[in-house]
Amino acid sequence: MSDLKKELSTPSPDRIWFLADALRNGMTVQEVFNTTKIDPWFISQIEDLIVEERALKKMSLTTIDRDYLLDVKKKGFSDSRLAFLLKTEEKEIRKKRKELEVIPVFKRVDTCAAEFESSTAYMYSTYEEECESSPSSKKKVIVLGGGPNRIGQGIEFDYCCVHAALAMKEEGYESIMVNCNPETVSTDYDVSDRLYFEPITTEDVLTIIELEKPLGVIVQYGGQTPLKLAKELEENGVPIWGTSPDSIDLGEDRGRFQKFVQN
Repeated sequence: MSDLKKELSTPSPDRIWFLADALRNGMTVQEVFNTTKIDPWFISQIEDLIVEERALKKMSLTTIDRDYLLDVKKKGFSDSRLAFLLKTEEKEIRKKRKELEVIPVFKRVDTCAAEFESSTAYMYSTYEEECESSPSSKKKVIVLGGGPNRIGQGIEFDYCCVHAALAMKEEGYESIMVNCNPETVSTDYDVSDRLYFEPITTEDVLTIIELEKPLGVIVQYGGQTPLKLAKELEENGVPIWGTSPDSIDLGEDRGRFQKFVQN
């Protein structure tokens, strides 16, 4: 516990994770506040998630009903996190959600602050009732962006994604961008025909694909984040345009690549 308190007392990118660990290990909201000076309201929100985690660990996937699953999804629990807590696989969580019809809808970002009706195709997901996204029947392609900038994955990938989207438009396709970095050009609402401001994860990308039903998905311009999804997307029947997932793996797996060049 002393190590946790030391980590909590120093602001860092990882402190929020240590904060959650402190609550898991029995520290109270007041004790965490005394150490971090973070407003108790925010600490209480994290504590609520920790309490929910404890409840989930005592359950199994077969015992969860629709209302409870909808509630935890509204609280932000991803399929991968639920799979970890329920000791199952992410695909089983996805299957259960579909069976119980716990599916997110997409809302339109209001760029006019409710002063005028907004018509920008700038979408985000939420677990509510009405879906404001209106997919067309035109031929379309999804381009996966790079997500947050990080070491080894920067703005050069966003440049590639933007030009991929523009090229698809020139070829007569609707271009659909999926990205979650507001500091990039690819998330400008006028770059693509529709923009989904979503995390680059299997769960979120598959939800968009099932709604839009594109002819193909382009993963190779966004860096490692979308590249890591290629194989799983292919396993779910998603057509990957351009470099195949197997060729991506061949280029990244040093053992496979060594055998390839030696032969």
